[in-house]
Amino acid sequence: MPTSSDLFAPPKKQLAARQNSLLWVLEPLERDANYQRRKMFGCDAAYLDGALYLVVADRDEPWNGVMVCTSRERHAALCEEMPSLLPHPVLGKWLYLPQSDDAFEALASHLAALSLARDPRLGVVPKPRKSRRKSWRSDE
Repeated sequence: MPTSSDLFAPPKKQLAARQNSLLWVLEPLERDANYQRRKMFGCDAAYLDGALYLVVADRDEPWNGVMVCTSRERHAALCEEMPSLLPHPVLGKWLYLPQSDDAFEALASHLAALSLARDPRLGVVPKPRKSRRKSWRSDE
């Protein structure tokens, strides 16, 4: 229970939201008119033309690197070109480039360039959101 002096104390300042240290990977995409960056589960997601291409995260493994949004059918072609890409341990349909990889910077930049070029091996179109149910109060 707070003491009476705590009740009237000014609110404590909240810490500013921590900025993702891997946003530099998405910077080349910013010049594209159809680029959007959105937060997704504490990560930063890059959309081009409405399709999700890359997600960058700088948290604990397996959320520390670049996630390549693709389908399982396209894994082999991408892994052949970039053997450092691994199936993501949680999101198996996506590929993962861990930040601990020796060639991380070069490969992350290459993935951004492939995204900007709309490489057909990258990108997934999100399913449309279900419409919300009509509120029972709307009849009033």
